[in-house]
Amino acid sequence: MSERIHVVVIGGTSGIGRHVAETFARRGCDVVITGRAEDRAKGVAHEIGGHTRGLGLDLTAPEQIPAALAEVRKVDRLVLTALQRDHNTVREYRPADATRVLTMKLTGYTTVVHALAPRMSDGSSAVLLGGLAMHRPYPGSTTVTTANGGISALVRTLVTELAPIRFNALHPSLVADTPYWSDKPHVWEAVKARTPTGRLVTMEDCTDAITFLLENPSINGVNLSIDGGELLV
Repeated sequence: MSERIHVVVIGGTSGIGRHVAETFARRGCDVVITGRAEDRAKGVAHEIGGHTRGLGLDLTAPEQIPAALAEVRKVDRLVLTALQRDHNTVREYRPADATRVLTMKLTGYTTVVHALAPRMSDGSSAVLLGGLAMHRPYPGSTTVTTANGGISALVRTLVTELAPIRFNALHPSLVADTPYWSDKPHVWEAVKARTPTGRLVTMEDCTDAITFLLENPSINGVNLSIDGGELLV
């Protein structure tokens, strides 16, 4: 029997991250998920089942990340999906909230890769989660748009510095069946109306795209938008 694939999902306790973790657990992979609260991460890992473990990890405290990930010995697939929402306009700017988001998404993500890179092999791969706000900003998206643009740039430098490990990013439109958006039809109906496919992005769509980015050996340095053609209109 071949050795199990080792998958680490940063932010795997809910939403897209949990969906990704569940998918790889069903495939028999060795899965580690992280969440800000260790008890919750372990509880969700138990719910997912299979060979799944939960670890506590706070991306807003980068200096603590290497120790928090010390138990992870091998990484074949790394998925960074943790996010922090921030409705923050320039005219009413809250620097502390912006700093928290940017620290988590950019410094935190980079520190995770720094900590885990020695446990990745030449055949390992990673996907970072950004978002369509990078291309389609909206009032109050200043921090989120900046963070997602940073993810786009970060992928390129990771590919360069850590070759031949592959790094890609996924930038989804509004994902309607995530816990945050599922009860806000007044918002996602407007997105649906302007999307050429007439349907919204789902967590399954995102997981399929993440799996493709992780497993296709020729895909590297790609920032993939998944939006049903929304950016075209």
